[in-house]
Amino acid sequence: MPSRRTFLAASASSVALASRASAAPGDKLTVALVGCGGMGRAHLNLLVKDKQLNVAYVCDADANRLKDAAKVASDAGHAVKAVKDMRTVLDDKAVHAVWMATPDHWHAPGAILAADGGKHVYVEKPCSHNVREGRLLADAAARNKVHIQVGTQARSTKTVQEAMARLHGGAIGEILCAKAWNSQLRRNLGKVKASAPPAHIDYELWQGPVPDAPFYANRVHGSWRFFRDYGAGDIGNDGVHNIDVAVWGLKLDALPNRVAALGGKFFFDDDQEWPDTQYAVCEYDAGNGGPKARQFVFEQRIWSPYVQEGYENGNAFYGTKGVLVIGHTIGWKLYGERNKLLEEMTGSVSLPAHHQNFIDAITSDGKLATPAAVGHISAGICHLANIATVQRKTLEFDPKKESITNGAEANALVRRKYRPNHWAVPKGA
Repeated sequence: MPSRRTFLAASASSVALASRASAAPGDKLTVALVGCGGMGRAHLNLLVKDKQLNVAYVCDADANRLKDAAKVASDAGHAVKAVKDMRTVLDDKAVHAVWMATPDHWHAPGAILAADGGKHVYVEKPCSHNVREGRLLADAAARNKVHIQVGTQARSTKTVQEAMARLHGGAIGEILCAKAWNSQLRRNLGKVKASAPPAHIDYELWQGPVPDAPFYANRVHGSWRFFRDYGAGDIGNDGVHNIDVAVWGLKLDALPNRVAALGGKFFFDDDQEWPDTQYAVCEYDAGNGGPKARQFVFEQRIWSPYVQEGYENGNAFYGTKGVLVIGHTIGWKLYGERNKLLEEMTGSVSLPAHHQNFIDAITSDGKLATPAAVGHISAGICHLANIATVQRKTLEFDPKKESITNGAEANALVRRKYRPNHWAVPKGA
């Protein structure tokens, strides 16, 4: 639910429309990729082939990844510049849009800086490292009147859209409960000692606004998500995709009234800090996005790559007249009364469709599939579940003030500590 602050920012901001980067009809959009790792490369492989786009920059704190990404863009015919500091990209007024595929701890700070520079942003999931950052990101989109698309691409996928149409059309009656689950086998990260960072990584730049810490080889390049300073665990990695589908299906536009969770490291004996096993329950009171109280459940086992209800990772929506079970990378099945299979559909998620939705929003001021305000709700559930897990208590939450009301220690975790006076610390964080 947008805050009054967000509404006023959107209403009062007239300067941003004139200052944001825009392209003339028929012109190519000039874009940049910040973060050239695994997901960044997946984006880049699509961006360089898109005839609507001119890839002007690739940016990464790792010189090796930066060099490889620049070659991909150059080989595809783009006059690309390779830079390690995103400020070079954000200072270029010719750049219309930025793909932000950094580690989680840079998602919101980088995207907010880009938005404040008048640029549209495609930001990877989770769109924030903590609840407060998500609110500031949504506010930045409204304040600057730019489009910020969050990378939960199921929302642009025809198969999932059809499932949502069934739910919202009443196919299973009134939905009072939904579940999401994340089941797979992750790797053991081992136990390592602090060391000097390799010469090709600008570790100071990689850390950004996070409090300074020694370099550990198992905290960079993909594995950062399992450490509290840099990521939100696998609930914020793969889990947020399914959480976002639940948010969509339940039509949630605010964070829950209470969250309870348990979990821990039951399987991995290594350095990772977030749970490998987690169970969270969110309750929405009547009036918070719906006429009746509703419940949302999330389960995670990242050591158990086996199906439940037919899918390794998926969702189930429980209605008064049926149930819909979906694996958003596979398809869905809709069951009616007496467990009769009424309808099913197959199909995988589409990253190109999510790109196109973002591009169409920029060029024709269309509707984003996953705007920042929506991404904030899905990411915020992840963060609250993690807080409840760490605190081992039920959180009472005020969704209007976006604060935890039954414990100062827990409420402090709605925010994070930043490096003092760093240039990327979001204002109001």
